[in-house]
Amino acid sequence: YITDISDISCKIEVPERLTVSHEALVRTGLTDRCVSIPVREATDADILLVHSEEYLEAVKKTPYMTLEDLKEFTLQYGDVYFHPNIYHCAKLAAGAALQLVDSVMTGKVRNGMALVRPPGHHSMRSAANGFCVFNNVAIAARYAKQKYGLKRVLIVDWDIHHGQGVQFCFEDDPSVLCFSWHRYEHQKFWPQLRESEYDNVGKEKGAGFNINVPWNKVGMENSDYLSVFCHVLLPVAYEFCPDLVLVCAGFDSAIGDPEGEMCATPDIFAHLTHLLMNLAGGRLCAVLEGGYNLTSLPQSVCQTVQTLLGDPLPQPANLSAPCTSALESLHCVRSAHRPYWSCLKHAADPPPSDISTKRVKLTEVKEEEKTVTEEEKKSPEEKAWPEPPKRVAPPVRSAAVLPSDVACPEGCKRFSSSEDLDPLIVNKLRCETLKIHQRYSFDMSGFLQAVFGLLLPLGYEYDPDLVLLVRMPDSEVHDSVWQQLTALLQSFAQGHTLVLMQDEKACVGPTASCLLGDPAPPLERLQAALPEDVEAMERLRHKLQAAWKLLQTTGERATAASHFSIYIIGHTESLKSPALD
Repeated sequence: YITDISDISCKIEVPERLTVSHEALVRTGLTDRCVSIPVREATDADILLVHSEEYLEAVKKTPYMTLEDLKEFTLQYGDVYFHPNIYHCAKLAAGAALQLVDSVMTGKVRNGMALVRPPGHHSMRSAANGFCVFNNVAIAARYAKQKYGLKRVLIVDWDIHHGQGVQFCFEDDPSVLCFSWHRYEHQKFWPQLRESEYDNVGKEKGAGFNINVPWNKVGMENSDYLSVFCHVLLPVAYEFCPDLVLVCAGFDSAIGDPEGEMCATPDIFAHLTHLLMNLAGGRLCAVLEGGYNLTSLPQSVCQTVQTLLGDPLPQPANLSAPCTSALESLHCVRSAHRPYWSCLKHAADPPPSDISTKRVKLTEVKEEEKTVTEEEKKSPEEKAWPEPPKRVAPPVRSAAVLPSDVACPEGCKRFSSSEDLDPLIVNKLRCETLKIHQRYSFDMSGFLQAVFGLLLPLGYEYDPDLVLLVRMPDSEVHDSVWQQLTALLQSFAQGHTLVLMQDEKACVGPTASCLLGDPAPPLERLQAALPEDVEAMERLRHKLQAAWKLLQTTGERATAASHFSIYIIGHTESLKSPALD
């Protein structure tokens, strides 16, 4: 895919994007652990699932055009470059995404990532756009629904540009939930569309199934990304209950990228990937979109693939409070989608017009003004960040301490006594711990809202060395929900988790399976949580958010006292009682 035609050239969407990514996967040994899937060209029937016949026929002619004709053809579209070989490459890119879907849906692989060029999420029904010829992920979604009879597909687009082609394809379709965050800057950033704003939630039957999170300033960090996942994407995605997750995996949202100008480090993509891996029974297909820094791109690709392989996650770097602009966008998105999702029924009212993301501010918020350092004066490409730490699976990943009459789960080792434990493991038990004491009697929806809105933000900000998870005999948590919790908690402490279970013989095997990296089984579609549970959780979140900044969902000031030892205790009666306050 060569992009130099006369005076038309592209300096960032270059072949090296793929070569450096693949070389990094080879160098780190990740390719040896992956299954290589043969690639095929997408057929006309595949492409026509999304694109018009007139557009397809026009693109088919490009291999036979003169350079002058190609130049003329290119200029009728926005920010795209045609070469005689691009039609062939575009068919391969779409076909690779379909091959990955086939492999995941037939169980040949658990999940996977397709490294493809050209990207796809900007291309529309009858137009190439933004380096994109055919919409790879949109075609994959329609293909999966048609071939495998899927009822619900989730598309997560973490590229820094708005994938308007994906949005336009599914904006009236309630069977496809589209989530996108993107640099927007009050419609000043490409593609400069009003349709990229937070209040574009979909049309007709698809209202509520299109989620846009606009970033209205550059420099967003890991905390901003995690905050949106915890307070918007995960609650809605679990309520939606997809059969398949497709990721528009654009890494121009990573630090150093000349397009994104963001400050999120490559290791954050390990966590974003992990948080999606227990949806749809682990059926996740990531397809490369953008990413134009040839250092952060391969690092981000490796972090994503290593997480798909099930390796322990790195400790999240540089977590702090979400910035005011990110909180403002988060607030607006939650408010806009409150009518459509029960998990957001408690979201705050839309912000007043003077802080609306629709209005371009003439002055910046005073508390965010600061002296510009020499580091901040550098161009995005010149910014420095540490190499992501090497992620190595420990010799003992999961240990089962069981009664003698309970069989040891497959993949686990039985210790005859505590003396058999490695001293380092014993020392871990003495480290500071995020303690979750579970005795939930309220419903599954309320439980998961507590996990996403309270537990995950607290866990990320606290950054424990060990997670201690206790299940008591009278626990009323469904086994499937327990498995989801066990899997999600692998986000923390590099996977160091100690699970204590009393008289839970039936759930020992599934729990060990989750600790070993297997996806939790999918849940049923969630109903609205009980109002009293939501009210109690919101009271607790408001009281804690002064000390724990990742609990914030608006730019409002919190005034609660500091809290450093956190227990989430879930009896409905306890939640209603004044003692919680």
